[in-house]
Parts: sequence; structure tokens; C-alpha cells
Amino acid sequence: MEEFIRKLPKAELHIHIEGTLEPQLMFDLAQRNGYDLPFADVASVAAAYRFRNLQSFLDIYYRGAAVLQTPQDFYELITAYFDRAADDGLRHAEIFFDPQTHTERGVGFEIFMDGFRSGMADAKSRHGISSDLILCFLRHLGAEAALGTMQEAEAFLEGVIAVGLDSSEVGYPPELYADSFAHARSLGLRTVAHAGEEGPPEYVSGALDVLGVERIDHGVRSLEDPQLVDRLRRERIPLTVCPLSNVALRVVDRLADHPLPEMMEADLLVSVNSDDPAYFGGYVGENYFALADDLGFGEQRLAMLAANSIESSFLDDDRKKELFAELESVAP
Repeated sequence: MEEFIRKLPKAELHIHIEGTLEPQLMFDLAQRNGYDLPFADVASVAAAYRFRNLQSFLDIYYRGAAVLQTPQDFYELITAYFDRAADDGLRHAEIFFDPQTHTERGVGFEIFMDGFRSGMADAKSRHGISSDLILCFLRHLGAEAALGTMQEAEAFLEGVIAVGLDSSEVGYPPELYADSFAHARSLGLRTVAHAGEEGPPEYVSGALDVLGVERIDHGVRSLEDPQLVDRLRRERIPLTVCPLSNVALRVVDRLADHPLPEMMEADLLVSVNSDDPAYFGGYVGENYFALADDLGFGEQRLAMLAANSIESSFLDDDRKKELFAELESVAP
């Protein structure tokens, strides 16, 4: 089964690049850049990754990102992700990044975009992995900051395919960010948004109706609203689900309680992704392994999830056909 999973060609559509910062790399970059981490060694950093809920996770997440200061740092961050994911059968990635996490501390677009683009080019040549970036607004910083970020980003959109909305969900409904998303669409960008993880199903509806998003990130609470489920199925709206993340953040207590099987039985277009794998203990392949081990998913269901990831991506038709052909050769 492990060999089968690794051979499945996959697209990953819900991955925060800052959430791939492993303790060793965080510690190394802090030393290289003279940044004073409040941790004595790598083991102490790893211990700090044991969080209780979304907010405690975000606290260490933003603190850790402060070690990223130069184009080389961002290059090493994204390259480490591609190297790991290549072993999991990754063929395409649409990668979230949080510019406000960096611009708020004086690290400009030209710095992180240079590092990201270099790493993406290397991943294409070394691993054959295609990739795009999704610029995310930090919802806890508010609507005005989101619009300002979108305007600041206009000169740096090469490689950016979409905008998204992440960070603390509760108390920050999608409707607050209508102007930022409208501006992004006017620039030709696609749109996605985190909704229905901590927040209620109404946040999913709001993201669809007000922000005009084409894809919902998480969306696991959609099952609480049968009419919303009908709409998601009818309109074939992709949901980027992150099983191990949901366990780590106590969205569900254990993987056996995860709604993914019910979502698949409802014929929803769900894919499996890793979210913030350095913190949640599972890159995309490990999420597939866990579904096989804990939920008893067989080859057919796992292949369907891989197919869904390709269908849900923003790839052009030719690249999708190429990946579907590879999938058929692995899972006929």
C-alpha cells in the first residue's frame, strides 16, 4: 500500500509554505541570521510545536516565521518542501504564502518572491513538479490591511495564480474581505478561502456568495447544512481537506471521527492535503497513509482522492490530461 500511495500522482492544494518550517531549519536560520530564538536547541523548538488549539499553533507559527529574512532563506524553505513532497508522488502544488507575516516585520515582497520563484524553478527541473503560489490575507489583521497588501503585491504577481484567506477564522467572516477579493479578480487572479474549519457553514456560503471563491479550504463543517452540501455537490465546488491537521487542531478528536468518508459518500469533490505539516506531523503522503491505516481506505478510494486533487487544481487542461494519464497507469 505504501508503494501504491507514493506512486499516485497528486496535486497539493492546501499547503502553507510557512507551515513547512521544520525545527532544524528554524534553528539553523535563526543562527545564520543572528535572530534570537527563545529556545536553547532544536529539541526545545520541537517541544514548542506541541500546541493546544489553533491560536496556540498560530502563536508559534508567526514567531518561527521571523527567522525567514533573506531570499536564500525562502528558497531553502520551499525547496525543503518540494524535496519531501516529491517522495510522496507530488506532481503539482498550489502553495499558500502569507506576505503580511513578512512585510509586517520589514521583509519586502522582492525578498520572499525571489526565493520562492527560484525554488519553484528548481523543483520543476529537478523533480518535474509544477507549482503556483496563492497569496493569502491574514484575516485577523483586518479588511483594510488585506486590501493594502493586495495593492502592494501588484508589482510582484509573477507565479501567483490566486488569492486566499487564512488565519483565525472565528470572528472574521468572509464578507469583511469583499473589496480585497474583488480587486484580486480585477487583476485576473483566481480565488479560494479557508472556511468551515472552526467557523460555521455560513462562512462557507459567505465565501462562495460574497467573495466568489472557486474552492473552499477545509469546509468540513459544511455537513452541518444539508442545503449547502447539495450546493457543493451540484456545483462541483472543490474542498481541500486536511485530515491530520484537523486532528492536531482538535477539529476532530481522532482520525476515526473525521467526516471525510461521509463527504465522499455525499459525492463532494474533496482532496487530501497537509496544511502545515511541520507542525501537524504529516506531509501529503502521510495523510494518505493515515487514511489507509486508520480509516481503511483502499486503493480505489485513495486513487479517487488523487484524481480529485488534479480535477480541483487550477492547472490547464493539457497538464490535467497528462496527470490523469499517469494516474490511470498506476491505478487502472
